[in-house]
Amino acid sequence: MKSTDYSRTVEVFKGSPWEAELVKGLLENNGIATIIKDGLMSTIAPYIAPDVTILVSEETYEDAMEIIRERDKGKDEE
Repeated sequence: MKSTDYSRTVEVFKGSPWEAELVKGLLENNGIATIIKDGLMSTIAPYIAPDVTILVSEETYEDAMEIIRERDKGKDEE
């Protein structure tokens, strides 16, 4: 199994805690490791939580963005 270098991460998504969890699950189901940043408040008080950021390693950035674009494209077609 290839190890992921988390010293070089990039943002691929920023949004509500609920949507971030959906995106995180989608990426991880496609083999992309994620890190959630600023998610602590969403656990304590989800009704007042600020946006959450999802980070991925630089190596998986392009794949992650393609998965997110496909997801967003599907939302636009509905």
